[in-house]
Amino acid sequence: MSDSAFAPFPSLRLRRLRRTPALRALVRETDLAVTDLILPLFIRSGSQIRQPISSMPGQAQITVDLVAAEAREIAGLGIPAVILFGIPPMKDATGSAAWADAGVIQQAIAEIHRAAPGLLVMTDLCCCEYTDHGHCGVVNDRTGIVDVDNDPTLELLARQAVSHARAGADVIAPSGMMDGMVAAIRRGLDGAGFQHIPILSYAAKYSSAFYGPFREAAESTPQFGDRRTYQMDPANAQEALREVALDLAEGADLLMVKPGLAYLDIVCRVKQAHPGVPLCAYHVSGEYSMLKAAAEKGWLDERRTTLEILTAFRRAGADMIITYTAKDAARWLAE
Repeated sequence: MSDSAFAPFPSLRLRRLRRTPALRALVRETDLAVTDLILPLFIRSGSQIRQPISSMPGQAQITVDLVAAEAREIAGLGIPAVILFGIPPMKDATGSAAWADAGVIQQAIAEIHRAAPGLLVMTDLCCCEYTDHGHCGVVNDRTGIVDVDNDPTLELLARQAVSHARAGADVIAPSGMMDGMVAAIRRGLDGAGFQHIPILSYAAKYSSAFYGPFREAAESTPQFGDRRTYQMDPANAQEALREVALDLAEGADLLMVKPGLAYLDIVCRVKQAHPGVPLCAYHVSGEYSMLKAAAEKGWLDERRTTLEILTAFRRAGADMIITYTAKDAARWLAE
């Protein structure tokens, strides 16, 4: 058929050509690669423990002595980075285990660097995993409303950041949504000689129902109240853009939107507003567990659905994706 036959329908030839797999790949607008993925790890105290997380099939808490083998496997799959969450042996009102020199995260960082020197180590920076009340900082109930006392918490976050940097963390990722947290952490890092350590800010973190399984995984469920006083209302989009702009002004080097799948519009809007800033989307625990449950029931093809979701993050504008599916996705992409 001649080209003139397609003249009234200029897109018709392209539609027909896309039926060829090789050409479909050539005209694809969005690529997904293993180098886009970051795997979360939950590090707990103890020895030779791999504790399955019941609400997150395929995920487990592991002890520091198992981290080296895990890191080698992750690096072998081509995954470039991990982000660490700690479950300490003891918790208190201020989360002091978060900045202990021999804390679980501090030890895990060293083990990963020894076992897989090329693996980038990010550390989640928050108090909720370390406090006995499960909130993200020092609790203030003087007004009768349970809330986190913002400014005293900033001092603790800066202390935690410096501890992680001294242990060898490559990227600090504060997640507590405290006002001024990026500036406080930047001052703390710079003052301790870690001007080169970048900050990946959870700049748009929503108060989401999708975090349920994570709270089991990190043992961080609030013992009273909730986190809506310092996390964002899921109904708000302009607020996310304001939060992102504030964190950039305070010195954030990379940005994150959390959750990811239910907030693709926010991912897109943040990327459009700040196209030159690396952007991360967090494929959170509830999103992961829903997919796992549907796949176990046979309602969804896990491989196809997972890769479609991860591609959607990239299409929306994410440069990197934190996902519990990273290992499976790496194997599927390699095939």
